[in-house]
Order: sequence, then structure tokens, then C-alpha cells
Amino acid sequence: MLYEEIAIRLIQLADNDLSVREKLLMDGELSKGYHPEMEAVHKANSQALKIIISEIGYPTISKVGREASGAAWLIVQHAIGEPDFMKNCYVLMLENKDDLDFKNIAYLHDRILVYQSKPQKYGTQMISNDVLFPVENPSEINAYRLEAGLPILSDEQIMLVPDCDQIELIDSQDKEYNIWRKKTGWI
Repeated sequence: MLYEEIAIRLIQLADNDLSVREKLLMDGELSKGYHPEMEAVHKANSQALKIIISEIGYPTISKVGREASGAAWLIVQHAIGEPDFMKNCYVLMLENKDDLDFKNIAYLHDRILVYQSKPQKYGTQMISNDVLFPVENPSEINAYRLEAGLPILSDEQIMLVPDCDQIELIDSQDKEYNIWRKKTGWI
């Protein structure tokens, strides 16, 4: 590992994110839109990661270790108020895919697509606890998941995935979500 201090910092940032999330979840505050405290943590973390990227490039496993590289991904995955940052990090991750956990790339790929009202590829994003957001190719979903190191889905799980033509209906059920996505530049 080349950058031990940066690795420690990334892990601290991710731990704080998860700690605030857990607190808000326990208080019943997480399911009421994008909570301002959570948003503040995400913005502060993305700013810190932008500085790190400007100093060392994307935090890959060889640069900061597996745990800290995973922490960097978590920060990117949660930077939902910054579409351009997420997309730029996705490009950086693809450029360094041989030095990253490919699962993280798959999750980020899907998250970006879902926020843009597009079908996902790997089936990592959910509508509810039991139902995936629509996927672009349900018949190939398990092949894609295996390629990314994700567990395969059961036939029952795949059968529950709504068709892609249902995306507009799914997204229309949460007006606040759509207002937020427009405001942040997702749609």
C-alpha cells in the first residue's frame, strides 16, 4: 500500500457515513426523502474524495488497500447529489478496473442508470426489499452478475423484475424523488 494516511482517512469517512446512516435509520428519519444530515455527510465526503483523487488518482487497491478502496467506492456510491462526480468516478474506475473490486463498478453502473430512469445491467438496485428495479436483459442477468462477482438470482427473483416499460410508472410514484432528481441534474 502506497498511501497509508489516505487509506485511514477514506475508512474514517466511510465509517462516519455508515454511522450517521445507522443513527438516522434507528430514529426513523432515513425513509423520509434525502435527510439533510445525510446529504451533508455525503457532500463533505465527496469533497474530501475529490481532493484525494486530485492528489493520487482514483484510490485503487494497490494504492490504498482493499478496505480503503472499498471505502472510496462507498463515498462515490453515496454522492447521489453530484451526478457528474459519480459519472466521472465511474470512468476512473473503468480505467482502473484491474485494480478494483469489480462488484463496486457494477453497483455504481447500475445506480447511475437507475437515477437516470434507465434499466440496470447487474440487478444491484431495488425498488423494494423483494423487487429489483427493471433490468436491460433479464435472460442474461445472472451471467452479468457472475462476471461481476455477484451472487446469482433465483428464477423467482428474476420473474418479479418489472419490464423496462414500467420504469416511467415506477418513477412517477414518488414526486419528491423526481423533483430532487431534476434539481440535482439526473433527469
